[in-house]
Amino acid sequence: MTITEPTGTRSATSFDSLNPRTGEVVASHPIASEADVQAAVARAREAAAWWSGQSFAERKVLLNAWKGVITNRIDELASVMQAETGKPHGDAMLECALAIDHLAWAAGHASKVLKRRTVPSGLVMANQKATVEYQPLGVVGVIGPWNYPVFTPMGSIAYALAAGNAVVFKPSEYTPGVGAWLAATAAEVFDQPVFQVVTGLGETGAALCRSGVNKVAFTGSTATGKRVMAACAETLTPVLIEAGGKDALIVDADADVAAAVDGAVWGANANAGQTCAGVERVYVHERVYDDFLAQVIARTKEVHATNDADAKIGPITMPSQIDIIKRHIDDAIASGGTAVLGGPESVGERFVQPVILVDVPESSSAVTEETFGPTMTVTKVSSMAEAVALTNASKYALGSSVFSKRNGMRIAEQLRVGMTAINGVITFAGVPSLPFGGVGDSGFGRIHGPDGLKEFTYAHAITKQRMKPLLALTTFQRTEKAEQQLGKLIGVLHGRGGPK
Repeated sequence: MTITEPTGTRSATSFDSLNPRTGEVVASHPIASEADVQAAVARAREAAAWWSGQSFAERKVLLNAWKGVITNRIDELASVMQAETGKPHGDAMLECALAIDHLAWAAGHASKVLKRRTVPSGLVMANQKATVEYQPLGVVGVIGPWNYPVFTPMGSIAYALAAGNAVVFKPSEYTPGVGAWLAATAAEVFDQPVFQVVTGLGETGAALCRSGVNKVAFTGSTATGKRVMAACAETLTPVLIEAGGKDALIVDADADVAAAVDGAVWGANANAGQTCAGVERVYVHERVYDDFLAQVIARTKEVHATNDADAKIGPITMPSQIDIIKRHIDDAIASGGTAVLGGPESVGERFVQPVILVDVPESSSAVTEETFGPTMTVTKVSSMAEAVALTNASKYALGSSVFSKRNGMRIAEQLRVGMTAINGVITFAGVPSLPFGGVGDSGFGRIHGPDGLKEFTYAHAITKQRMKPLLALTTFQRTEKAEQQLGKLIGVLHGRGGPK
Protein backbone atom coordinates (compact mmCIF):
# COMPACT_ATOMS: atom_id res chain seq x y z
CA MET A 1 0.00 0.00 0.00
CA THR A 2 2.46 2.56 -1.18
CA ILE A 3 1.39 6.06 -0.16
CA THR A 4 1.89 8.93 -2.59
CA GLU A 5 0.25 12.30 -2.84
CA PRO A 6 -2.91 12.92 -4.89
CA THR A 7 -2.54 14.91 -8.08
CA GLY A 8 -5.47 17.35 -7.69
CA THR A 9 -5.21 21.06 -7.15
CA ARG A 10 -3.32 22.08 -4.04
CA SER A 11 -1.90 25.13 -2.38
CA ALA A 12 0.23 25.69 0.66
CA THR A 13 -2.86 25.32 2.82
CA SER A 14 -5.29 22.99 0.99
CA PHE A 15 -5.56 20.03 -1.37
CA ASP A 16 -8.30 18.25 -3.30
CA SER A 17 -9.60 14.74 -2.94
CA LEU A 18 -10.49 13.21 -6.31
CA ASN A 19 -13.01 10.65 -7.53
CA PRO A 20 -10.80 7.91 -9.01
CA ARG A 21 -13.57 6.86 -11.40
CA THR A 22 -13.71 10.26 -13.11
CA GLY A 23 -10.84 12.36 -11.82
CA GLU A 24 -13.33 14.99 -10.67
CA VAL A 25 -12.78 16.91 -7.46
CA VAL A 26 -14.82 15.55 -4.56
CA ALA A 27 -13.88 18.25 -2.05
CA SER A 28 -11.06 20.47 -0.85
CA HIS A 29 -9.47 19.94 2.55
CA PRO A 30 -6.97 21.89 4.68
CA ILE A 31 -3.34 20.85 4.95
CA ALA A 32 -2.66 20.71 8.67
CA SER A 33 0.74 22.25 9.46
CA GLU A 34 3.00 21.07 12.25
CA ALA A 35 1.58 23.84 14.42
CA ASP A 36 -1.95 22.68 13.61
CA VAL A 37 -1.08 19.12 14.55
CA GLN A 38 0.56 20.23 17.79
CA ALA A 39 -2.54 22.26 18.65
CA ALA A 40 -4.81 19.28 17.98
CA VAL A 41 -2.67 17.06 20.20
CA ALA A 42 -2.72 19.70 22.96
CA ARG A 43 -6.52 19.79 22.80
CA ALA A 44 -6.58 16.01 22.84
CA ARG A 45 -4.33 15.97 25.89
CA GLU A 46 -6.85 18.03 27.85
CA ALA A 47 -9.74 15.95 26.56
CA ALA A 48 -7.93 12.74 27.48
CA ALA A 49 -7.75 13.83 31.11
CA TRP A 50 -11.54 14.14 31.12
CA TRP A 51 -12.19 11.02 29.05
CA SER A 52 -9.94 8.74 31.10
CA GLY A 53 -11.73 9.96 34.21
CA GLN A 54 -15.03 8.61 32.94
CA SER A 55 -16.03 5.14 34.01
CA PHE A 56 -16.18 2.29 31.52
CA ALA A 57 -19.96 2.50 31.68
CA GLU A 58 -19.96 6.23 30.97
CA ARG A 59 -17.62 5.82 28.02
CA LYS A 60 -19.77 2.97 26.72
CA VAL A 61 -22.86 5.19 26.69
CA LEU A 62 -21.15 7.87 24.61
CA LEU A 63 -19.46 5.44 22.25
CA ASN A 64 -22.79 3.72 21.66
CA ALA A 65 -24.35 7.11 20.97
CA TRP A 66 -21.70 7.75 18.31
CA LYS A 67 -22.34 4.27 16.96
CA GLY A 68 -26.02 5.19 16.66
CA VAL A 69 -25.24 8.36 14.70
CA ILE A 70 -23.02 6.44 12.27
CA THR A 71 -25.58 3.67 11.89
CA ASN A 72 -28.45 6.01 11.20
CA ARG A 73 -26.40 7.83 8.57
CA ILE A 74 -24.55 4.83 7.18
CA ASP A 75 -25.70 5.49 3.62
CA GLU A 76 -24.23 8.98 3.81
CA LEU A 77 -20.88 7.67 5.02
CA ALA A 78 -20.86 4.98 2.34
CA SER A 79 -21.51 7.63 -0.32
CA VAL A 80 -18.54 9.71 0.85
CA MET A 81 -16.38 6.59 0.78
CA GLN A 82 -17.60 5.61 -2.67
CA ALA A 83 -16.83 9.05 -4.04
CA GLU A 84 -13.27 9.05 -2.68
CA THR A 85 -12.29 5.40 -3.31
CA GLY A 86 -14.44 4.48 -6.30
CA LYS A 87 -15.52 1.21 -4.69
CA PRO A 88 -19.09 -0.02 -5.27
CA HIS A 89 -21.66 1.40 -2.87
CA GLY A 90 -22.49 -2.08 -1.58
CA ASP A 91 -18.86 -2.71 -0.67
CA ALA A 92 -18.73 0.63 1.13
CA MET A 93 -21.87 -0.29 3.07
CA LEU A 94 -20.34 -3.62 4.09
CA GLU A 95 -17.21 -1.88 5.31
CA CYS A 96 -19.24 0.59 7.38
CA ALA A 97 -21.31 -2.21 8.89
CA LEU A 98 -18.22 -4.13 10.00
CA ALA A 99 -16.70 -0.98 11.49
CA ILE A 100 -19.89 -0.30 13.45
CA ASP A 101 -19.83 -3.85 14.80
CA HIS A 102 -16.25 -3.40 15.98
CA LEU A 103 -17.12 -0.08 17.64
CA ALA A 104 -19.94 -1.83 19.51
CA TRP A 105 -17.67 -4.67 20.61
CA ALA A 106 -14.92 -2.36 21.86
CA ALA A 107 -17.38 -0.24 23.85
CA GLY A 108 -19.07 -3.28 25.31
CA HIS A 109 -16.00 -5.28 26.29
CA ALA A 110 -13.50 -2.68 27.49
CA SER A 111 -14.50 -3.04 31.12
CA LYS A 112 -14.18 -6.82 31.17
CA VAL A 113 -10.80 -6.79 29.47
CA LEU A 114 -9.14 -3.78 31.11
CA LYS A 115 -10.58 -3.35 34.61
CA ARG A 116 -8.56 -4.22 37.71
CA ARG A 117 -8.46 -7.91 38.53
CA THR A 118 -6.77 -9.99 41.19
CA VAL A 119 -4.01 -12.36 40.14
CA PRO A 120 -2.33 -15.15 42.16
CA SER A 121 0.49 -14.03 44.43
CA GLY A 122 2.32 -17.34 44.76
CA LEU A 123 3.50 -18.96 47.97
CA VAL A 124 6.65 -16.87 48.33
CA MET A 125 4.62 -13.66 48.27
CA ALA A 126 1.46 -15.12 49.81
CA ASN A 127 1.10 -12.14 52.14
CA GLN A 128 0.52 -9.80 49.17
CA LYS A 129 -2.69 -9.13 47.31
CA ALA A 130 -1.72 -8.75 43.65
CA THR A 131 -3.81 -6.88 41.08
CA VAL A 132 -3.35 -5.65 37.55
CA GLU A 133 -5.31 -3.11 35.53
CA TYR A 134 -4.83 -1.55 32.12
CA GLN A 135 -4.61 2.22 32.00
CA PRO A 136 -5.02 4.40 28.90
CA LEU A 137 -1.85 5.77 27.34
CA GLY A 138 -3.20 9.30 26.86
CA VAL A 139 -3.32 10.48 23.25
CA VAL A 140 -3.12 8.04 20.34
CA GLY A 141 -2.24 9.16 16.81
CA VAL A 142 -3.85 7.10 14.05
CA ILE A 143 -2.58 7.24 10.46
CA GLY A 144 -5.12 5.53 8.23
CA PRO A 145 -5.16 3.97 4.75
CA TRP A 146 -7.31 4.73 1.71
CA ASN A 147 -8.36 1.23 0.69
CA TYR A 148 -10.61 0.65 3.71
CA PRO A 149 -10.81 4.18 5.09
CA VAL A 150 -13.46 3.41 7.74
CA PHE A 151 -13.03 -0.22 8.76
CA THR A 152 -9.25 -0.28 9.10
CA PRO A 153 -8.65 2.93 11.11
CA MET A 154 -11.72 2.23 13.25
CA GLY A 155 -9.88 -0.86 14.43
CA SER A 156 -7.53 1.55 16.19
CA ILE A 157 -9.86 4.50 16.82
CA ALA A 158 -12.69 2.56 18.47
CA TYR A 159 -10.41 0.42 20.62
CA ALA A 160 -8.23 3.35 21.68
CA LEU A 161 -11.28 5.40 22.65
CA ALA A 162 -12.88 2.50 24.50
CA ALA A 163 -9.66 2.08 26.47
CA GLY A 164 -9.89 5.72 27.62
CA ASN A 165 -7.56 7.49 25.19
CA ALA A 166 -8.15 10.56 23.07
CA VAL A 167 -7.40 10.11 19.37
CA VAL A 168 -5.99 12.37 16.66
CA PHE A 169 -6.65 10.82 13.26
CA LYS A 170 -4.76 11.60 10.07
CA PRO A 171 -6.71 9.95 7.23
CA SER A 172 -5.14 9.12 3.90
CA GLU A 173 -4.75 12.04 1.53
CA TYR A 174 -6.94 10.04 -0.86
CA THR A 175 -9.85 9.75 1.59
CA PRO A 176 -9.79 12.86 3.79
CA GLY A 177 -13.54 13.33 3.51
CA VAL A 178 -14.18 10.04 5.27
CA GLY A 179 -12.01 11.11 8.20
CA ALA A 180 -13.65 14.52 8.35
CA TRP A 181 -17.10 12.89 8.34
CA LEU A 182 -16.19 10.61 11.24
CA ALA A 183 -14.80 13.51 13.28
CA ALA A 184 -17.85 15.68 12.58
CA THR A 185 -20.26 12.98 13.77
CA ALA A 186 -18.14 12.34 16.86
CA ALA A 187 -18.31 16.05 17.71
CA GLU A 188 -22.10 15.73 17.80
CA VAL A 189 -21.78 13.25 20.68
CA PHE A 190 -18.70 14.08 22.73
CA ASP A 191 -18.57 17.24 24.84
CA GLN A 192 -14.80 17.44 24.47
CA PRO A 193 -12.49 16.77 21.50
CA VAL A 194 -11.64 13.19 22.34
CA PHE A 195 -11.59 12.42 18.61
CA GLN A 196 -10.15 14.88 16.11
CA VAL A 197 -9.01 14.71 12.50
CA VAL A 198 -6.05 16.44 10.86
CA THR A 199 -6.04 16.28 7.06
CA GLY A 200 -3.05 16.76 4.83
CA LEU A 201 -0.29 15.05 2.89
CA GLY A 202 2.71 13.06 4.03
CA GLU A 203 4.22 15.86 6.09
CA THR A 204 1.08 16.08 8.20
CA GLY A 205 1.47 12.42 9.11
CA ALA A 206 5.14 12.99 9.90
CA ALA A 207 4.16 15.90 12.14
CA LEU A 208 1.78 13.61 14.01
CA CYS A 209 4.65 11.19 14.61
CA ARG A 210 6.72 14.05 16.07
CA SER A 211 3.88 15.58 18.06
CA GLY A 212 4.41 13.81 21.36
CA VAL A 213 1.41 11.48 21.16
CA ASN A 214 1.69 8.45 23.40
CA LYS A 215 1.39 5.93 20.57
CA VAL A 216 1.02 5.91 16.79
CA ALA A 217 -1.11 3.31 15.00
CA PHE A 218 -0.17 3.18 11.33
CA THR A 219 -1.64 1.27 8.39
CA GLY A 220 0.12 1.45 5.04
CA SER A 221 3.09 0.11 3.12
CA THR A 222 6.05 -1.56 4.76
CA ALA A 223 8.36 1.14 3.41
CA THR A 224 6.25 3.94 4.87
CA GLY A 225 5.89 1.99 8.11
CA LYS A 226 9.66 2.01 8.48
CA ARG A 227 9.70 5.78 8.06
CA VAL A 228 6.96 6.12 10.67
CA MET A 229 9.00 3.99 13.07
CA ALA A 230 12.10 6.08 12.44
CA ALA A 231 10.23 9.32 13.15
CA CYS A 232 8.65 7.91 16.30
CA ALA A 233 11.97 6.54 17.52
CA GLU A 234 13.24 10.07 18.03
CA THR A 235 10.85 10.45 20.97
CA LEU A 236 10.54 6.76 21.93
CA THR A 237 6.92 6.86 20.83
CA PRO A 238 5.64 3.28 20.53
CA VAL A 239 4.05 2.24 17.26
CA LEU A 240 1.59 -0.30 15.93
CA ILE A 241 2.30 -1.19 12.31
CA GLU A 242 -0.19 -2.89 9.99
CA ALA A 243 1.75 -3.08 6.76
CA GLY A 244 1.51 -4.90 3.45
CA GLY A 245 0.59 -8.47 2.64
CA LYS A 246 1.07 -11.14 0.02
CA ASP A 247 -1.52 -13.53 1.34
CA ALA A 248 -1.76 -17.09 0.14
CA LEU A 249 -4.78 -19.34 -0.33
CA ILE A 250 -4.11 -23.08 -0.05
CA VAL A 251 -6.35 -25.69 -1.67
CA ASP A 252 -5.97 -29.26 -0.39
CA ALA A 253 -6.80 -32.39 -2.37
CA ASP A 254 -9.98 -32.95 -0.37
CA ALA A 255 -11.20 -29.34 -0.58
CA ASP A 256 -14.64 -28.25 -1.74
CA VAL A 257 -13.26 -26.91 -5.01
CA ALA A 258 -16.29 -24.75 -5.78
CA ALA A 259 -16.02 -23.07 -2.37
CA ALA A 260 -12.28 -22.56 -2.83
CA VAL A 261 -12.89 -21.01 -6.25
CA ASP A 262 -15.50 -18.66 -4.82
CA GLY A 263 -13.12 -17.63 -2.05
CA ALA A 264 -10.20 -17.11 -4.42
CA VAL A 265 -12.20 -15.02 -6.89
CA TRP A 266 -13.61 -12.78 -4.18
CA GLY A 267 -10.40 -12.62 -2.14
CA ALA A 268 -8.29 -11.63 -5.14
CA ASN A 269 -10.69 -9.19 -6.78
CA ALA A 270 -12.87 -7.58 -4.11
CA ASN A 271 -12.12 -3.87 -3.79
CA ALA A 272 -10.22 -4.26 -7.09
CA GLY A 273 -7.61 -6.32 -5.25
CA GLN A 274 -6.74 -3.38 -3.01
CA THR A 275 -6.85 -5.39 0.22
CA CYS A 276 -3.79 -5.96 2.39
CA ALA A 277 -5.23 -9.32 3.50
CA GLY A 278 -6.59 -10.17 0.06
CA VAL A 279 -5.60 -13.25 -1.92
CA GLU A 280 -2.58 -12.75 -4.18
CA ARG A 281 -1.06 -16.26 -4.27
CA VAL A 282 -2.92 -19.57 -4.64
CA TYR A 283 -1.30 -22.98 -4.05
CA VAL A 284 -3.40 -25.91 -5.27
CA HIS A 285 -2.85 -29.64 -4.78
CA GLU A 286 -2.08 -31.34 -8.09
CA ARG A 287 -5.08 -33.66 -7.74
CA VAL A 288 -7.56 -30.79 -7.99
CA TYR A 289 -5.43 -28.23 -9.83
CA ASP A 290 -6.98 -28.61 -13.27
CA ASP A 291 -10.53 -28.53 -11.91
CA PHE A 292 -9.76 -25.51 -9.74
CA LEU A 293 -8.05 -23.59 -12.53
CA ALA A 294 -10.87 -24.20 -15.00
CA GLN A 295 -13.48 -23.07 -12.49
CA VAL A 296 -11.53 -20.05 -11.27
CA ILE A 297 -11.05 -18.79 -14.82
CA ALA A 298 -14.75 -19.23 -15.60
CA ARG A 299 -15.86 -17.46 -12.43
CA THR A 300 -13.36 -14.63 -12.75
CA LYS A 301 -14.61 -13.90 -16.27
CA GLU A 302 -17.83 -12.75 -14.60
CA VAL A 303 -16.01 -9.95 -12.77
CA HIS A 304 -15.45 -6.67 -14.59
CA ALA A 305 -14.09 -3.31 -13.48
CA THR A 306 -16.14 -0.57 -15.11
CA ASN A 307 -17.67 2.78 -14.32
CA ASP A 308 -21.14 1.25 -14.29
CA ALA A 309 -23.08 1.53 -11.05
CA ASP A 310 -23.60 -2.24 -10.92
CA ALA A 311 -19.94 -3.17 -11.55
CA LYS A 312 -18.57 -5.67 -9.05
CA ILE A 313 -15.25 -3.86 -8.70
CA GLY A 314 -14.22 -0.27 -9.19
CA PRO A 315 -11.08 1.60 -10.25
CA ILE A 316 -7.60 1.57 -8.83
CA THR A 317 -7.83 4.32 -6.23
CA MET A 318 -4.20 5.40 -6.27
CA PRO A 319 -2.94 6.16 -9.80
CA SER A 320 0.67 5.19 -9.09
CA GLN A 321 -0.43 1.64 -8.24
CA ILE A 322 -1.30 1.08 -11.91
CA ASP A 323 2.39 0.97 -12.81
CA ILE A 324 3.16 -1.54 -10.04
CA ILE A 325 0.37 -3.87 -11.15
CA LYS A 326 1.55 -3.76 -14.77
CA ARG A 327 5.18 -4.29 -13.75
CA HIS A 328 4.25 -7.43 -11.81
CA ILE A 329 2.22 -8.85 -14.70
CA ASP A 330 5.03 -8.12 -17.14
CA ASP A 331 7.63 -9.70 -14.85
CA ALA A 332 5.53 -12.83 -14.34
CA ILE A 333 5.28 -13.36 -18.09
CA ALA A 334 8.91 -12.45 -18.78
CA SER A 335 9.95 -14.95 -16.10
CA GLY A 336 8.16 -17.80 -17.86
CA GLY A 337 4.64 -17.50 -16.47
CA THR A 338 1.47 -17.50 -18.52
CA ALA A 339 -1.57 -15.26 -18.27
CA VAL A 340 -4.53 -17.64 -18.63
CA LEU A 341 -6.96 -14.77 -18.14
CA GLY A 342 -6.17 -11.19 -19.01
CA GLY A 343 -2.64 -9.91 -19.18
CA PRO A 344 -0.79 -6.64 -19.73
CA GLU A 345 -3.72 -5.40 -21.82
CA SER A 346 -5.95 -5.68 -18.72
CA VAL A 347 -4.28 -2.61 -17.21
CA GLY A 348 -6.08 0.57 -18.20
CA GLU A 349 -5.79 4.19 -17.26
CA ARG A 350 -8.11 3.94 -14.24
CA PHE A 351 -9.43 0.38 -14.22
CA VAL A 352 -7.64 -2.97 -14.15
CA GLN A 353 -9.47 -6.11 -15.26
CA PRO A 354 -8.83 -9.37 -13.35
CA VAL A 355 -5.70 -11.30 -14.30
CA ILE A 356 -4.85 -14.93 -13.56
CA LEU A 357 -1.24 -16.06 -13.93
CA VAL A 358 0.12 -19.62 -13.82
CA ASP A 359 3.58 -21.22 -13.84
CA VAL A 360 5.05 -18.07 -12.33
CA PRO A 361 8.46 -18.61 -10.70
CA GLU A 362 8.53 -17.95 -6.98
CA SER A 363 11.32 -15.43 -7.59
CA SER A 364 9.10 -13.18 -9.72
CA SER A 365 7.98 -9.86 -8.26
CA ALA A 366 4.42 -11.05 -8.96
CA VAL A 367 5.00 -13.54 -6.13
CA THR A 368 7.44 -11.74 -3.84
CA GLU A 369 6.00 -8.20 -3.79
CA GLU A 370 2.58 -6.87 -2.86
CA THR A 371 0.67 -6.21 -6.09
CA PHE A 372 -2.45 -4.59 -4.64
CA GLY A 373 -4.52 -5.18 -7.75
CA PRO A 374 -7.01 -7.74 -9.11
CA THR A 375 -4.44 -10.40 -9.93
CA MET A 376 -3.59 -13.85 -8.63
CA THR A 377 -0.91 -16.40 -9.28
CA VAL A 378 -2.04 -20.04 -9.24
CA THR A 379 0.63 -22.64 -8.55
CA LYS A 380 0.38 -26.45 -8.60
CA VAL A 381 1.89 -28.25 -5.58
CA SER A 382 2.44 -31.94 -4.93
CA SER A 383 1.66 -31.79 -1.21
CA MET A 384 0.41 -29.56 1.54
CA ALA A 385 3.93 -29.54 2.95
CA GLU A 386 5.06 -27.83 -0.23
CA ALA A 387 2.17 -25.37 -0.05
CA VAL A 388 3.03 -24.51 3.56
CA ALA A 389 6.71 -24.05 2.72
CA LEU A 390 5.94 -21.73 -0.20
CA THR A 391 3.45 -19.74 1.86
CA ASN A 392 5.95 -19.30 4.69
CA ALA A 393 8.76 -18.29 2.31
CA SER A 394 7.28 -14.81 1.88
CA LYS A 395 8.66 -11.90 3.84
CA TYR A 396 5.04 -10.86 4.32
CA ALA A 397 2.96 -12.72 6.89
CA LEU A 398 -0.42 -11.09 7.36
CA GLY A 399 -3.35 -13.41 6.59
CA SER A 400 -4.00 -16.67 4.77
CA SER A 401 -6.76 -19.07 3.74
CA VAL A 402 -6.93 -22.86 3.75
CA PHE A 403 -9.57 -24.95 2.01
CA SER A 404 -9.68 -28.55 3.23
CA LYS A 405 -12.42 -30.80 4.57
CA ARG A 406 -10.24 -32.80 6.97
CA ASN A 407 -6.85 -31.11 7.33
CA GLY A 408 -7.65 -27.41 7.60
CA MET A 409 -6.58 -26.91 11.20
CA ARG A 410 -3.44 -29.00 10.82
CA ILE A 411 -2.36 -26.95 7.80
CA ALA A 412 -3.30 -23.63 9.42
CA GLU A 413 -1.21 -24.39 12.50
CA GLN A 414 1.91 -24.64 10.35
CA LEU A 415 1.53 -21.24 8.72
CA ARG A 416 3.70 -18.37 9.95
CA VAL A 417 1.06 -15.67 9.60
CA GLY A 418 -1.01 -13.49 11.88
CA MET A 419 -4.38 -14.88 10.79
CA THR A 420 -5.87 -17.81 8.90
CA ALA A 421 -9.36 -18.49 7.59
CA ILE A 422 -10.27 -22.15 7.11
CA ASN A 423 -12.78 -22.76 4.29
CA GLY A 424 -13.31 -19.02 4.00
CA VAL A 425 -11.48 -15.83 3.05
CA ILE A 426 -10.68 -12.89 5.37
CA THR A 427 -13.43 -14.03 7.75
CA PHE A 428 -11.15 -13.35 10.72
CA ALA A 429 -11.41 -9.60 10.06
CA GLY A 430 -15.13 -9.64 10.71
CA VAL A 431 -14.88 -11.31 14.13
CA PRO A 432 -14.51 -8.48 16.69
CA SER A 433 -13.08 -10.73 19.39
CA LEU A 434 -10.14 -11.88 17.23
CA PRO A 435 -6.86 -9.95 16.98
CA PHE A 436 -5.88 -8.62 13.56
CA GLY A 437 -2.27 -8.08 12.53
CA GLY A 438 0.79 -9.66 11.00
CA VAL A 439 4.41 -10.61 11.52
CA GLY A 440 7.54 -10.04 9.49
CA ASP A 441 7.25 -7.28 6.90
CA SER A 442 3.50 -7.20 7.51
CA GLY A 443 4.11 -5.39 10.79
CA PHE A 444 3.47 -5.98 14.46
CA GLY A 445 0.94 -5.18 17.14
CA ARG A 446 -2.74 -6.04 17.03
CA ILE A 447 -6.05 -4.30 16.55
CA HIS A 448 -9.46 -5.84 17.37
CA GLY A 449 -10.41 -8.05 20.28
CA PRO A 450 -8.93 -8.02 23.79
CA ASP A 451 -5.45 -7.67 22.28
CA GLY A 452 -6.62 -4.57 20.42
CA LEU A 453 -7.91 -2.97 23.61
CA LYS A 454 -4.71 -3.74 25.52
CA GLU A 455 -2.65 -2.38 22.61
CA PHE A 456 -3.67 1.14 23.63
CA THR A 457 -2.99 0.77 27.34
CA TYR A 458 -0.19 0.07 29.75
CA ALA A 459 -0.38 -2.57 32.44
CA HIS A 460 -0.33 -1.23 36.00
CA ALA A 461 0.64 -3.90 38.53
CA ILE A 462 -0.14 -3.29 42.22
CA THR A 463 0.67 -5.30 45.33
CA LYS A 464 -0.87 -4.61 48.74
CA GLN A 465 0.34 -6.25 51.90
CA ARG A 466 -2.54 -7.99 53.62
CA MET A 467 -0.59 -9.55 56.50
CA LYS A 468 2.93 -9.70 57.87
CA PRO A 469 5.18 -11.94 55.76
CA LEU A 470 5.98 -15.40 57.03
CA LEU A 471 9.46 -14.88 55.63
CA ALA A 472 10.81 -11.34 55.87
CA LEU A 473 12.87 -11.21 52.68
CA THR A 474 12.76 -7.65 51.33
CA THR A 475 14.57 -6.06 54.24
CA PHE A 476 18.09 -5.60 55.54
CA GLN A 477 16.84 -7.28 58.70
CA ARG A 478 16.55 -10.56 56.80
CA THR A 479 17.94 -13.45 58.88
CA GLU A 480 20.00 -16.42 57.85
CA LYS A 481 17.17 -18.63 59.05
CA ALA A 482 14.76 -16.92 56.66
CA GLU A 483 17.18 -17.47 53.78
CA GLN A 484 17.45 -21.17 54.64
CA GLN A 485 13.69 -21.46 54.83
CA LEU A 486 13.38 -19.76 51.45
CA GLY A 487 15.83 -22.26 49.96
CA LYS A 488 13.82 -25.19 51.30
CA LEU A 489 10.54 -23.68 50.04
CA ILE A 490 11.91 -23.13 46.54
CA GLY A 491 13.26 -26.67 46.53
CA VAL A 492 9.86 -28.09 47.42
CA LEU A 493 8.09 -25.92 44.87
CA HIS A 494 10.45 -26.23 41.92
CA GLY A 495 13.04 -28.94 42.57
CA ARG A 496 11.17 -31.89 41.14
CA GLY A 497 11.91 -32.98 37.61
CA GLY A 498 15.47 -31.67 37.53
CA PRO A 499 18.60 -33.80 37.27
CA LYS A 500 19.53 -35.69 40.45
